[in-house]
Amino acid sequence: MFGSRKKKNKLGFSELMEQLRPDLSRESLGVGPAFPGVAPNPLLSREARRRNAELRTGTLALGVLADWREVSSDGSPRVVLMFDVKTVDGISFRGIADEDLTITELTRLESGQTMPVRFRPAVMDHYVALARDVDPAVVQQLADEIARRETA
Repeated sequence: MFGSRKKKNKLGFSELMEQLRPDLSRESLGVGPAFPGVAPNPLLSREARRRNAELRTGTLALGVLADWREVSSDGSPRVVLMFDVKTVDGISFRGIADEDLTITELTRLESGQTMPVRFRPAVMDHYVALARDVDPAVVQQLADEIARRETA
């Protein structure tokens, strides 16, 4: 009737994202309830820009690519990469990287690939970033340390 107000069901960010993109839900990505979620546009979020800056200087680890999802393709493809991450300290977790890739990099993605990633050990919020600037010799040394720790 006129003048009646219906209660609107207010959805939080994570619930809205689960409805719009069920492939980006916490369950689909394989992360726990503490994961803050994938930002629709990380360039517009101050928190996401700060997180990305911290990840660029984060601690080095190895990630085995489990899966990926294309989020957008405006210019260069934006992809959410899911990694099974292993650290030198013996910690294993599911890591999520939100990256802009070139078409060439996108076509070379393959499950099971091992890639160097950076994470924030003080936060441990499942966010990681590709460590593209790392020398291959350093990556090999890291892989050897992780393998040595696993066999010990």
